[in-house]
Amino acid sequence: MYGVGTLVNAAAIVLGGLIGVFIKSRLNRRFISIFFQAAGLFTLFIGVSMAVASEHIMVVGVSLVSGALLGEWMRLDERLQRWGEQLRQRLKMRDERFTEGLLTAFMLYCVGAMSVIGPIEEGLSGKISDLLLTKALLDGFSSIMFASAFGWGVLFSVFPLLVFQGTLTLLAAWFGSFLPQEAVVEISAVGGVMLIGLGLQIMEVKTVKVANMLPALVVAYVLMCFI
Repeated sequence: MYGVGTLVNAAAIVLGGLIGVFIKSRLNRRFISIFFQAAGLFTLFIGVSMAVASEHIMVVGVSLVSGALLGEWMRLDERLQRWGEQLRQRLKMRDERFTEGLLTAFMLYCVGAMSVIGPIEEGLSGKISDLLLTKALLDGFSSIMFASAFGWGVLFSVFPLLVFQGTLTLLAAWFGSFLPQEAVVEISAVGGVMLIGLGLQIMEVKTVKVANMLPALVVAYVLMCFI
């Protein structure tokens, strides 16, 4: 059945997020701080491991630059921030870091090799992807700590996750192997560089508008179609 892996992934995030929200007041700030340092370093590690797998470095470079410029022109980061804030006000949430948590969790959970390959694998085979089940386990545990710091925003990241991964699964099911393995590698490499930026942001080393770089994933696919 298509999409089960993504649903399990979303359920794990919600469950972990609920646990994080309810232990928020009981968790020492020191533990949250060290978690973010470790999570940031691990995100950097994942990003580097994905980026070095690229076989077309120029595709990665051109995709990132042109994608970032396109995202800046579209003001993606600004629009997502505004949407998150409007959602927080509409839901009458008091978490000051609601929007930050939503966007950080969305980028972490959706920009990665597992987020691309897992849904495609599930769409092609029609079976639950082991990659997505593994991702669900990892995302579930990480959402506990992220929700304990950011609050309810982390839980709401499941909605863009469902749209993103669900769309990839349906496209794979309808069009078969529409995404060649070479293209997947380069898209993952671009996502890896974006994760490096996210890792720096998680550790509060540097503010990087990673959301503005999202079009780079599409640009990488388009470029690979001509190689």
